[in-house]
Amino acid sequence: MNITERFLKYVSFTTTSDGNTNMTPSTPGQIIFAQYLAEELKKIGLDEVDVDKNGYVMATLLANTDKQIPTIGFIAHMDTSPDMSGKHVKARIIEKYDGNDILLNQAKSIVFKTNKYPEILQYKGQDIIVTDGTTLLGADDKAGLAEIVTAMEYLMEHPEIKHGKIRIGFTPDEEIGQGADHFDVSKFAAEWAYTMDGGEIGELEYENFNAASAKVTFRGINVHPGYARHKMLNSMRVAHQFATMIPRHETPEHTEGYEGFFHLANMEGTVEKSTLNYIIRDHDRDRFERRKKEFEHLVNKINAEFGENTAILEMVDQYYNMREKIEPVMHIIDLAFEAMTEVGVTPKVKPIRGGTDGSRLSYEGLPCPNIFAGGHNFHGRFEYVPVQSLEKAMHVIVKIAENVAK
Repeated sequence: MNITERFLKYVSFTTTSDGNTNMTPSTPGQIIFAQYLAEELKKIGLDEVDVDKNGYVMATLLANTDKQIPTIGFIAHMDTSPDMSGKHVKARIIEKYDGNDILLNQAKSIVFKTNKYPEILQYKGQDIIVTDGTTLLGADDKAGLAEIVTAMEYLMEHPEIKHGKIRIGFTPDEEIGQGADHFDVSKFAAEWAYTMDGGEIGELEYENFNAASAKVTFRGINVHPGYARHKMLNSMRVAHQFATMIPRHETPEHTEGYEGFFHLANMEGTVEKSTLNYIIRDHDRDRFERRKKEFEHLVNKINAEFGENTAILEMVDQYYNMREKIEPVMHIIDLAFEAMTEVGVTPKVKPIRGGTDGSRLSYEGLPCPNIFAGGHNFHGRFEYVPVQSLEKAMHVIVKIAENVAK
């Protein structure tokens, strides 16, 4: 099975994660996919293939040389984002893309506009995998899965390429911030690893956001609207007031590079009760802590105006910037940089405006920078991945394994 066929097979599995189930994996489709992957890994000849009770898949490609070589790992996640449906994905390949707008779905008039997403023009002449516009594609991170599995199969088929022991790990629930919750670093037993979870071709990342989630619950008082004067407290209006207090230019749509933000990800409400769910992000740890303090301050202002416990804040740190853990072992970045260059990919070292399993794993003793998986426009209907980017990422994995052995 070539990498394109493998990727198209993977996206046929429904693996949307759900942060409300309080289970691991959070959805049954992920364990079904994990079991499928485990059988595939056995079929291509990997050893120590295991699916644990939480749906984590681990396997080993044994060394084919007696040299003392560090054990390294490659990691990807099996779930797709709950931001959009990942069920019944209808993927198709646009062969030799001509640079024009792409009609994804004629019946629903869904068109991929190049003036909206001009990055696609760099892939003119390549083969592009898109959706029909009714679901996300799932390249985040089934592209990474396909690249790792195909690279392991390639190394099995080419014993002339000498390599050390390689561990692979596939995680559930990365998209809801739980991918590293039950990852057994000691069982994985690698000196370092790479997540194949980046975006466009060439991305190499060892910095990410510090991250927190913040849920604010607003309590109101419901009274018949005809007799509500000086009695009703509409929680939705209070929630709206709070939302407008967030600096409007410190949101995702107004920030880039190292700029942090507050992001309102979800809202629900009635007169009696409303909730706003935010994520708070910043690369700089001090600024991150200040953002959290500012959030607390705004909640206190609401309570000072409307009464104690009108707004109740639940805030939890999710992960931290991995840079602190990677800088002491920068040779692992140099290895990835050199591998990309050797297979004809121009490295693009830049901060992740997000996080990966690797950010948390780095703090648990497994340094784990991030390498491109090749996709664009993750989490939405206009997601796509060039076939040639899948292939290049696979060859980067192979080259890293080869260079570590050298």
